[in-house]
Amino acid sequence: MSLKKDLFRDTDKGKIAGVCAGLAEYFGMELWLVRILVVSAFFLSAGTFVIVSYIAAWFILDKKPGSKGSATHFNPNRSVAKPRSKGWHNAPEDEEKVVVKSKVWQAGEPPKQAFFDIQQRFAKNESRLRKVETYVTSSEYQLNREINNL
Repeated sequence: MSLKKDLFRDTDKGKIAGVCAGLAEYFGMELWLVRILVVSAFFLSAGTFVIVSYIAAWFILDKKPGSKGSATHFNPNRSVAKPRSKGWHNAPEDEEKVVVKSKVWQAGEPPKQAFFDIQQRFAKNESRLRKVETYVTSSEYQLNREINNL
C-alpha cells in the first residue's frame, strides 16, 4: 500500500517562498538540512542553475492547502463554540501522532522528546480519569442518576 503525497510550497515554514520547506516535508527530512543542501548546491555548482530552479519551483508548485498565506485557508477543526459531547473520549485534535526519528536527517522528534511528550499525555489522561472516577463515585452522580431515572 503506497501513500500518495503531493509536493507543495509550505509558506508557513518557509523563509522566502516555502520551496525548501515543501521539499523537506515531501521527502520527510529536517528543514535545516534541505536548506543547507540548497545553499551548498548554490556554492558548489553553477549558482544560476540553483536560483533558476528555485524560482521555477516557486511558480510551478502550489501553496500548501490550509497554510496562512493561502487564499483558501479553511480549518474545519478550529475551535469555535462547538458543543461538547457527553462522552469521555478525547477530541480529534488531542490525538496527534508522535513521530520519532531514527536518523538525524529525518523529520520528527528525538526519542527523548517523544518519550517526554507521551509521558505528559499519559499524565494528562490520568488526571482526567481521576476526575471522572471522583465524579462517578460521588453522591452528586448518584443523585443526578436518580433524578434522571424519574
